[in-house]
Amino acid sequence: MTRETLVGFVLAALLLAFPLVASAMDEPFYITLATRMAVLALAAVGLNLALGLGGLISFGHAAFFGIGGYVAGIFAAHAFNQEPIFSAPFEFMGSDRMPMIWLAALLISALAALPIGAISLRTSGVYFIMITLAFAQMIYYFAMSWPAYGGEDGLSILARNAFPGLNTANPLSLFLVCYGLLLVALLVFATVRNSRFGAALQAGRQNETRLAAVGIAPFSVRLVAFAISAAITGLAGALYADLNRFVSPSMLSWQMSGELIVLVILGGTGRLFGPLAGAMLFVLFESALGGLTERWQFFLGLILLGVVLFARGGLMGIVAGKVRHG
Repeated sequence: MTRETLVGFVLAALLLAFPLVASAMDEPFYITLATRMAVLALAAVGLNLALGLGGLISFGHAAFFGIGGYVAGIFAAHAFNQEPIFSAPFEFMGSDRMPMIWLAALLISALAALPIGAISLRTSGVYFIMITLAFAQMIYYFAMSWPAYGGEDGLSILARNAFPGLNTANPLSLFLVCYGLLLVALLVFATVRNSRFGAALQAGRQNETRLAAVGIAPFSVRLVAFAISAAITGLAGALYADLNRFVSPSMLSWQMSGELIVLVILGGTGRLFGPLAGAMLFVLFESALGGLTERWQFFLGLILLGVVLFARGGLMGIVAGKVRHG
């Protein structure tokens, strides 16, 4: 076991222990803080698959994060009102069951990623960044002008969605659900990275001409990776909406996309536990410094600048002793 992997397991153990201790001390705020870490880490795992393995700098992943959130909100609203989401060509009711919502969030996010990816992946570099941003902004403004589901005011989830056998109104139960899904996503990431598909994805990032020369289409590999990445991020969005019991267009904003990129870069792009390290650091800074100053992002920006300039492997790269300078 490498030092990086060991530290990653320690971080995962700390994230699990933190809310357990908070629960024993009857401090629900800190349990919610840990849940936020887990959900943001899950979203960053999705982006890390595209950015870290495929080199796809997507500035529009908030689109999938928000889609997942709206799936949770819309399903919950229709289930609460006992109204069908649509009636033609057949009646489809909402649901307040988390597994059903997760499945819908995964599928709808992946389906949305296919046409977005099919167009965006025909470009590269700054053009890819701008096209993904443009798609996310289109969906953002659509949500802003969608009065049926709150428009710019957002949509409240009156009662937290249910998970069989658990009381999700209990903060610790919700954390355990989110933490379990984070572990599954990390396992998916590790499996993809170590598979032939992952090798092809990483090879395409380095030299797509050589990949095409051995009979593998870089476009197809990247499109599948983009869809998987979107699905994981959409799942995180559904959990985020349940955590806050509220979904709004802010989940679709470019600031949210930037936040996810920051998490990945802070932790280390392409590294298994990078998103977890980045999310934990981000939320800790937000919580510790947010109460002291409204400009806490300035100090986080200094850390990010240092990582970009002196430790491009991120926090996990520093731990692994593989820091690239310059």
